[in-house]
Amino acid sequence: MDLMVNGQTHSVNAAPDTPLLYVLRNDLQLNAAKFGCGLGQCGACTVIADGKPVLSCVTPVALFEGRKITTVEGLGTEDSPAPIQQAFIEEQAAQCGYCIAGMIMRAQALLAQDNNPSDSAIRTALQSNLCRCGTHMRILKAVRRAANLMQRASAKGAI
Repeated sequence: MDLMVNGQTHSVNAAPDTPLLYVLRNDLQLNAAKFGCGLGQCGACTVIADGKPVLSCVTPVALFEGRKITTVEGLGTEDSPAPIQQAFIEEQAAQCGYCIAGMIMRAQALLAQDNNPSDSAIRTALQSNLCRCGTHMRILKAVRRAANLMQRASAKGAI
């Protein structure tokens, strides 16, 4: 089957019921999304499909044929991070980093829908992603900072 991941089409040979996470990590070497609980309860595996956050550890790959999948690797680069990545760096929102890819993807999906979310909207959007390190306040600040960065870039016509 063909998958559109981060703007590129990849032909993969996987059983239809294989979790998308396994295909991303094992076949495409896109390792940002993490295997956390394996039950869709921690959010470490979150990617974006057609603009919506998806738990890739429990969702069969067959459901993604013809859909646009975005992982953290598709947002920006080390030299040119996306606003959400830049904001997480500047706010030092990552401690161990295990949950961060999922947090970033869920926040990115939120900001694509609402470029000026309230703290309540951010908390609601991220509540299904767990962080055991206690960086919750820095994560909130990072999402607010990303919203500001994206608004400024949009005003300049860069996004």
